[in-house]
Amino acid sequence: MSKLTDVPKRILIGRALRSDRLGETLLPKRIALPVFASDPLSSVAYAPGEVLLVLSIAGVSAYHFSPWIAVAVVVLMFTVVASYRQNVHAYPSGGGDYEVATTNLGPKAGLTVASALLVDYVLTVAVSIASGIENLGSAVPFVVQHKVLCAVAVIVLLTLMNLRGVKESGKLFAIPTYVFVGGVFIMIAWGAFRGLALGDTMRAPTADYHIKAEHQGLAGFALVFLLLRAFSSGCAALTGVEAISNGVPAFRKPKSKNAATTLAMMGLLAVTMFCGIIALAMTTKVHMAENPATDLLHNGVGLGSGYVQNPVISQVAEAVFGKGSFLFVVLAAATALVLFLAANTAYNGFPLLGSILAQDRYLPRQLHTRGDRLAFSNGIVLLAGAASLLTIIYGADSTRLIQLYIVGVFVSFTLSQTGMVRHWNRHLATETDDAKRRHMMRSRAINAFGAFFTGLVLVVVLVTKFTHGAWVALMGMCIFYATMTAIRRHYDRVAEEIAAPESPADDDDLARPSRVRSVVLISKIHRPTLRALAYAKLMRSDTLEALTVNVDAAETKALREEWERRGIDVPLKVLDSPYREVTRPVIEYVKSLRAESPRDAVSVIIPEYVVGHWYEHLLHNQSALRLKGRLLFTPGVMVTSVPYQLASSEAAKLRARRRQEWSAPGAVRRGPAAERAKAAPAAKESPAAKD
Repeated sequence: MSKLTDVPKRILIGRALRSDRLGETLLPKRIALPVFASDPLSSVAYAPGEVLLVLSIAGVSAYHFSPWIAVAVVVLMFTVVASYRQNVHAYPSGGGDYEVATTNLGPKAGLTVASALLVDYVLTVAVSIASGIENLGSAVPFVVQHKVLCAVAVIVLLTLMNLRGVKESGKLFAIPTYVFVGGVFIMIAWGAFRGLALGDTMRAPTADYHIKAEHQGLAGFALVFLLLRAFSSGCAALTGVEAISNGVPAFRKPKSKNAATTLAMMGLLAVTMFCGIIALAMTTKVHMAENPATDLLHNGVGLGSGYVQNPVISQVAEAVFGKGSFLFVVLAAATALVLFLAANTAYNGFPLLGSILAQDRYLPRQLHTRGDRLAFSNGIVLLAGAASLLTIIYGADSTRLIQLYIVGVFVSFTLSQTGMVRHWNRHLATETDDAKRRHMMRSRAINAFGAFFTGLVLVVVLVTKFTHGAWVALMGMCIFYATMTAIRRHYDRVAEEIAAPESPADDDDLARPSRVRSVVLISKIHRPTLRALAYAKLMRSDTLEALTVNVDAAETKALREEWERRGIDVPLKVLDSPYREVTRPVIEYVKSLRAESPRDAVSVIIPEYVVGHWYEHLLHNQSALRLKGRLLFTPGVMVTSVPYQLASSEAAKLRARRRQEWSAPGAVRRGPAAERAKAAPAAKESPAAKD
């Protein structure tokens, strides 16, 4: 069975890596940028469109607010980046927001942050993949017709790539990410040159369409609410910023410095691209609508359900480069690809955070274990499963999914920055060096402003998006919080229950049993039975008996006769089973032995076959498995398996030995590897070698 599963596993994720090669998987800044910042960098492909979609509710006249919304997003981005640069220096261990909140605000705040981040990572995968599918679907109709299937297939592909290891997946993702960034900057530069230097008029494909406003002439509170909702949608550009703070251990040394530099690079690139696309969208007169079939009008008539609304970045690229041009095609392909790869931010953040939570006993311990390629494989698979489920439920619709987005990330932003303020207050209380105090006070001011600003945005997001789907994200956070609390309670209870006593006299479990009573389960007299009886005699128990269950009277009679004929000096006890059960009579008998003498230990010895093929396991040992499973819950009972290797198991062992001794093509000429290893020292010692 292992051979059947191991070969595909090696083909898909590669050969296993030794633990001492973990340092080789650490990332330089040029690889860390696309690995950890692909989400905020790629969000410029849909964040500007979300701003325009919300503003379109009030018609084209509301579009002139978009530059001011962009300025607010830019200020927020710089604030968050500056705040997180303080985080990576103060907490470089990789706990990120969770560690900051737990250390400074307490375990409940830390668990709230962890719940928010886990939900946000799952949504990052779902939103990025759905958005990428929609971008690709404008060119490939098959993708639109099978959105959910294609989205799940991309998630599976990304999962396999990440299971190969962080460094390997980073190399794969670096090229399309840099092509996307380069393409956007070329588009911004060429668009600015055409508009400012050449005086060309660039028009988007939707420039001649009109928008039917859902609410004409909004003013007062209604207008403010609309602008706040547009701002909260534009804040999607900030998702993924926290991933660098959580992924500091994956950077090469000096870890904190490299992570802080990568954060600054990411913020500068994302802000420039976001503002550039917004400016070009206004210049080329891009028109977007939440319901384009009815709200986008051409010559006063709706475009109908057959119309596919292309993203803002696609329309701007068509206006700047020209439809079908080489640069347009390259940017369109890179945009679709980088949106898929943006999910990689979550694939690096979720498993790492899951590992830290598992170490703190809030999640199953399996999430703390590294896989064959030194990645946290269990966390990667769990993330893929959750994202696939969400994608299927929401039909891979990015417009519906994005309403659930960014709630979690701003919860973590706010609590993290609040925790950093308390962190600096604690250190300032003991620090006496004036230079260090000035640095701490400056850092505290940055984090305090970040906490205030992100807290304000969190309120805006909750108010403007709650009824549009944000409640689902909050419910997910509550489920994660409750689940992790229950897991921690279970681990604490188990740890308390199995804790070693201070002295042997404090625990009855350490007291020596008064007697050991051995019971050998038998069904027939054959070699496995005789081996189990011989082993049981070797154990020198106080009492020893053989036990069988009378399911067939004729077989039981034959067993008794054979037992007496052979003169086996172990008493044979037969249990009646009128309903032909095997497991229950044995369990009841063992319990009766314990009831008679609670201080006695009962050793149940079970002979088992060892077979060489997986399908043979289906034909043997089922009763033994059931008995062992039931006996595990019986206190004072020990279960021992006495294996008997059948011929098929010996053949399997021989096949395994042959595989080990197999030589690669050409090895016969050079000699087998083992012989070459032995011959090498002899060759060095020979006179010819010395000459």
